[in-house]
Amino acid sequence: MNTNSNISDFILFGGHGDLAFRKLMPALYHLSKDKYISAETRIITISRRDIGTIEHIELVRNKLIEYIADFDEVFFNTFKNQLLIVNIDLNKKETFNNLKKVLDKYKNRDRINYLSTSPNFFAQICESLDYWKLISSNSRVVLEKPLGRDLKSFQDLNEKVLKYFKEDQIYRIDHYLGKDTVQNILALRFSNILFLPLWNSHHIDHVQITVAESVGVENRWDYYNEYGALRDMIQNHLMQLICLIAMEPPCSIEANSIRDEKVKVLRSFRKMNDTDIKEKTVRAQYIEGSSQGESVPGYIQNGLKQSDTETFVAIRVDIDNWRWNNVPFYIRSGKRMQKRNSEIVIQFKSIPHSIFGMDESSINANKLVITLQPNESIELKLMNKVPGLSDGMKLQQVDLELNSPHKKQRKSDAYERLILDVINGNATLFMRLDEVEEAWKWTDTILDAWKRDVSPMKKYTAGSYGPSAAIQIIAKDSRAWNDE
Repeated sequence: MNTNSNISDFILFGGHGDLAFRKLMPALYHLSKDKYISAETRIITISRRDIGTIEHIELVRNKLIEYIADFDEVFFNTFKNQLLIVNIDLNKKETFNNLKKVLDKYKNRDRINYLSTSPNFFAQICESLDYWKLISSNSRVVLEKPLGRDLKSFQDLNEKVLKYFKEDQIYRIDHYLGKDTVQNILALRFSNILFLPLWNSHHIDHVQITVAESVGVENRWDYYNEYGALRDMIQNHLMQLICLIAMEPPCSIEANSIRDEKVKVLRSFRKMNDTDIKEKTVRAQYIEGSSQGESVPGYIQNGLKQSDTETFVAIRVDIDNWRWNNVPFYIRSGKRMQKRNSEIVIQFKSIPHSIFGMDESSINANKLVITLQPNESIELKLMNKVPGLSDGMKLQQVDLELNSPHKKQRKSDAYERLILDVINGNATLFMRLDEVEEAWKWTDTILDAWKRDVSPMKKYTAGSYGPSAAIQIIAKDSRAWNDE
């Protein structure tokens, strides 16, 4: 519980959308309940639907009951006093006067403008806020992905937003960075002397990052088909995870110190030519198969038309700097995989010689496994003696758990951390302009080659671990995915 609560106006554009109801409103509910934000903070939902406050409050209540396990009716009777509804048609600048009337009541408050809408509306929302003089030095704007489809569209989008907000007022959100376990990478690396001398090419053999989803595209086919797995997952989530694993120690925990180091990593990504892209990238679409014991259609059947959009990507990434020379990063992400699983595997090198009467290959190399979903955890896999009096020294792999001891405590959602940071003006976990630009520069090279069919589309059965080509991309280096 926090007693230093901030009073602000939290303005939620697209406030009756799926993300708002599933993630944002539950996060605000818990932040208020745990007193991280003041009970005087107003949560102003912007909706084009012409509904009143009573109907809006009842809708929020029903959605909170649906999406959170610990709904408290008694607390909601207090929380509902923070909820306001403002009817605005985003295409009509004059309707923003409705918001002005509400905000003018407290002109000096911090204003958090959370744009949970299509990026197509970002520019006109910012323009309308400026037109009605609703942007002050205390204003901030949160941009949800997708942030463009390539470098040019990203730059065009930002140019429009930067006409009205300064760079330090813009918070580009990546919800993966709000996960406790992701943040714990920084703590693990930079607060433990144990790992400092080992975190380099002398001791680490390779790194794997997997973000696998058992679900398909479901009712998001039209959106997903426009972006695909490379734009939707690799360009943001997985590249941010690579940065946290690979970055040099920042001079402080301050936002720009950390983001400076992340940019250096992105600039060190080895550029790939067509031959590299053919050999080191795999793109694939799922076909009909079985998931969770049920038959499921293929990607094409979901959309009822042909498509060259990938639902799976695997890439070998090389980082050209002193720390990571010859240490490959293998990344993959896909829909309709065998199981839902997101993890980072730091694979250490094998011992140079065994004294235990067995071949070195019989002794498993140490691994640090950081699991992000379905359950967050950190495990260090070590070799240990098998208990007993048998002849010889028999070894087995054991897991040393590095998880938080507070297991009974409610696990805060990533959006709670990120929303609180926006309210507090802490940009550490948000992407700076140059970060996203560098990520797009590298990704655009692959997208361009794929457009020319340099790496032809593969297929994989729904409910599998992906296409065989993804296994080959790591097997040809005499390594294997961590599919335990």
